[in-house]
Amino acid sequence: MSDMAGKIALVVQKTPARLAVAQGVRIKLALEQWEREQARRVRREVFCTEQGVFEHDDTDEIDAIAMPIVAVMQAADGSREVVGTVRIHESAPGVWHGSRLAVVQHARRIGSVGSGLIRLAVCTAHAHGCHTFLAQVQSQNAPLFRRLHWNTLGEIEVHGRPHHQMQADLDFYAPNNDGELDLLVGQHEERQP
Repeated sequence: MSDMAGKIALVVQKTPARLAVAQGVRIKLALEQWEREQARRVRREVFCTEQGVFEHDDTDEIDAIAMPIVAVMQAADGSREVVGTVRIHESAPGVWHGSRLAVVQHARRIGSVGSGLIRLAVCTAHAHGCHTFLAQVQSQNAPLFRRLHWNTLGEIEVHGRPHHQMQADLDFYAPNNDGELDLLVGQHEERQP
């Protein structure tokens, strides 16, 4: 087996079964308690366990005023799981911020979860009178934001890690009052060898 084939086989073996039966992902405002609780779990998993940015919890004063947005994956059996989250808040009239964008590892293979969270965050703020939307983006994620029509205003350090202070070009984000965005990830069937 070639080295590349071995790597592909390893990725396939490590892909959780729940991804193989995903029916769709809904990006939405987290209005239900279970969605908010799972969003907190996702943030701890990504920022504390995986990245080690925070020791045990990433809660801060912004959580008290922020609107959380979640990506909810629904399986064929009807079960639902929050697989991504972001929060938005207004710091001054018309000035909004997005922060704590997090997607669990097994959902990163679904290409539109992160970008869908970003899109709904900006479109929701735009519907609430946003004229400036900002985010402090980890440097490795800046190329994704640039593809989504964001501009780097400067490079900064946040929690000891390189970030870009970025601003969304609102011309590419129509106001969205619905609070939802559906993404179809397709139906996947397990194939027998």
